[in-house]
Amino acid sequence: MSAFKPLQRHLTIRGRTFHFVSYEGQPADARRSLAERPSMWYLMVEGRRFPAFPCDPSTPLTEIDQLLSRWAEDNATGPADGLSQGTEPTSGGPNRRPVNWWGPI
Repeated sequence: MSAFKPLQRHLTIRGRTFHFVSYEGQPADARRSLAERPSMWYLMVEGRRFPAFPCDPSTPLTEIDQLLSRWAEDNATGPADGLSQGTEPTSGGPNRRPVNWWGPI
């Protein structure tokens, strides 16, 4: 049985709430041609997860929050002035999610 304990962090950055979850890594599986995956922090968006950066279980929670905040600022938020760049998100049809899966800015 694994000693890894998943963590969840909820952060509010520029008025938006971000939900991060840590997942345990997986060893390589030669039979299925799967490479080894390290333990990672993932951003959760609409039931899907997007990798952020490797998870080190020995990192203090205050440092984790700083790292997650910095990652979200760099990768998951819009421009600092609040103006959207580019075009509005479009839908791929009635059963498809919008192309802009980060949500409204």
